[in-house]
Amino acid sequence: MATLSIGTATPVATFRSTKVTRTRSNFKVSCVQWDPEGILGRPQTGHLARLEFRRRLEKDAEAREAFEQHLRQEKDRRRALRESREIPDTPEEMIEYFLDTEAQEIEFEIARLRHRLDEEFFSHLKFEIGQIRFAVSKTENMEDRLIELEALQKALQEGTEAYDKMQANLITSKQSLTKILTSKDMNATLLEMLERNELNRSVLTLLDENIASASRGNQKEAVAFMEKARSAILKYLTV
Repeated sequence: MATLSIGTATPVATFRSTKVTRTRSNFKVSCVQWDPEGILGRPQTGHLARLEFRRRLEKDAEAREAFEQHLRQEKDRRRALRESREIPDTPEEMIEYFLDTEAQEIEFEIARLRHRLDEEFFSHLKFEIGQIRFAVSKTENMEDRLIELEALQKALQEGTEAYDKMQANLITSKQSLTKILTSKDMNATLLEMLERNELNRSVLTLLDENIASASRGNQKEAVAFMEKARSAILKYLTV
């Protein structure tokens, strides 16, 4: 039987990457939704333009190769950037660290530093926001700083909530999948789980990851068994 995999990078649930841009003249907070690697930036002309872009990639092998090469280069750049950054020690440094984080890296950094995004950090962030907000007189730099900090506060609060939910979902999905794969009567177990609302697409996603892992390891029997389980799960999910 293949070993069940579980980790912070497993995309059973995803959360928005909120862009916090340190720009005095054009501050923006936006969501990256359609570009999974975050390479192309914000969508400019909507759904039809994205479909046309995908069609061109499918038809033009040269353009597809160039795009894939660009993706590889961007992944390498981002990996090198991650490795070069020093992890902050204090709440003050944490604030500057996140303000200097690229939009596409916010999700990764929240996952990496989740244990540091605690009550002490958010209290310090709230305190700094309050100091500026209620200052008797504000400079332009202070106004810009306030906008940045408020956007960062919102992004990190939403991000940590979604991350925690994702991790809880991962744990529950792993337990459910283990229950299915070790069951003596799979159909009876699936029916029972369906009645208890324990069967969902997250379980199927985790199973697909395990099938892919077993396939790479040439575990033919495990793959065949899990494919059988997948078919059974699909049947009950569509009931």
